[in-house]
Amino acid sequence: MIYILLILSVLVGMAVVSIFKPKQLFVRLLLSFSGAYLLAITILHLVPEVYGNTHGHVHSHSPRHIGIFILAGIIIQSILESFSKGAEHGHIHLHSKSKSFPWLLFVSLSIHAFSEGIPVGYATESNLLWAICIHKIPISIVLATFLLNSSLKKSYSYLFILLFAMMSPLGVLLSEKLPLFITYHAEVTAITIGIFLHISTIILFESSENHKFNYSKFVAILCGLAIALMA
Repeated sequence: MIYILLILSVLVGMAVVSIFKPKQLFVRLLLSFSGAYLLAITILHLVPEVYGNTHGHVHSHSPRHIGIFILAGIIIQSILESFSKGAEHGHIHLHSKSKSFPWLLFVSLSIHAFSEGIPVGYATESNLLWAICIHKIPISIVLATFLLNSSLKKSYSYLFILLFAMMSPLGVLLSEKLPLFITYHAEVTAITIGIFLHISTIILFESSENHKFNYSKFVAILCGLAIALMA
């Protein structure tokens, strides 16, 4: 069921683009909601879990040790975004006229999606799974909109989206099977926390047009936070 939900979240985003062709405002609000939900789940569930080391797969770590890996996750995501041009938080600034396959975008997004799946394999609750699925829908909408409106062959575009959909399930699978991920559960989760913090805070706190207070975005953020608190 976990694998199916992760794949469906990407396919739903692609279907929304193909059928409804959503307006930019809708996508922005969905991004704000998903970013708030992901941030809240990270702080309320992932951070206490990694510091508490509740699963017992590894020996206890100092808060500084865990903090270093969280900072590493932030740095890793910053590097990935230099190649993906911000696709993880809803922005793609690439030349849509190019007919060559965007390998840098694919590799960076694949690494990001793979890292999202790793803590899902450790999780004992479904909150994180839903946070990632909700986050993937608007990202998939942005990605599918870019690819399907680009000069790429449609077959390449659909292949890109399908492979992207498989990356998070692959992360879940390997986190459950590879001894490396089991042994270094706390460190790997801490890196993922850093990645989530970087993405969600950019989504939430990026400047609105003309730096005006955006009421609709604010309400979407509050809804995301409220639902996460009730989870």
